[in-house]
Amino acid sequence: MKFTRSKVAAATAALAASLLLGTGTAAAQDLPTVVLVHGAFADTSSWDGVAADLRARGYDVVVPDNPLRGPGYDSAAVEKVVQGIDGPVVLVGHSYGGSVITNVHASNVESLVYVAAFAPAAGEPAALALDPFRFGLTSLLPPVLGLGIVDDSTNILGKNVDGYISPNLFKQYFAPDVIDEQAAKMIASQKSIAATALIEPSEPPSWANTKSYALIPQQDQIIPPASEKFMAERAGAEITEVPGSHAILVSNPGAVVDLVVDAS
Repeated sequence: MKFTRSKVAAATAALAASLLLGTGTAAAQDLPTVVLVHGAFADTSSWDGVAADLRARGYDVVVPDNPLRGPGYDSAAVEKVVQGIDGPVVLVGHSYGGSVITNVHASNVESLVYVAAFAPAAGEPAALALDPFRFGLTSLLPPVLGLGIVDDSTNILGKNVDGYISPNLFKQYFAPDVIDEQAAKMIASQKSIAATALIEPSEPPSWANTKSYALIPQQDQIIPPASEKFMAERAGAEITEVPGSHAILVSNPGAVVDLVVDAS
């Protein structure tokens, strides 16, 4: 059979396209699922920028609701979500979400990413990381931190004492590098956290046997950067320090995405 030059070129192009398509499909299938766990004073929408970027890169992204009731209760809820995912998972926690992912023990978690987050050791409450004598001052005190009574079906009394960031001080201390419009949305959607969540001791940490990464914003006024660095070093995490506030996942989602890509 005789092949003209045009037929050979067409066949070559078709073969190349097929190989490229196959490679792309295989690469997409090899990507882990990314599970993003929000922290206190936030909800799932705090991950919108990060999630959109990761999905554009071909990742499956799951953003579960964090009940914010305490590390034991919250990690059980997140662990159930993670165990329902086929294949490897990169588990990411922001702020108090770091305490939650520290208490998730699922065999398919291949790496942990801490974003301006707590990474407690066994028996430690998150509040210990706010020690001003070791790590410097935190703004997570009145009047920035407010307290109120809320309905809580997880509590035997049906009520609980929750903490929240005072709306008029939220942008100044929690998200100073976030544009006003976005900060207003964060204020409107913030979720309060059970006051006892920050004093509940952590269980043996998942970071003890899981590769970990940490993003530390240098202008964090909620968790002192020195504290975040101490916890990250203790966990053996690969550390990236960047300019930014506690709301780094909103103000600079690209920095978070880059670290998640490294972790995967």
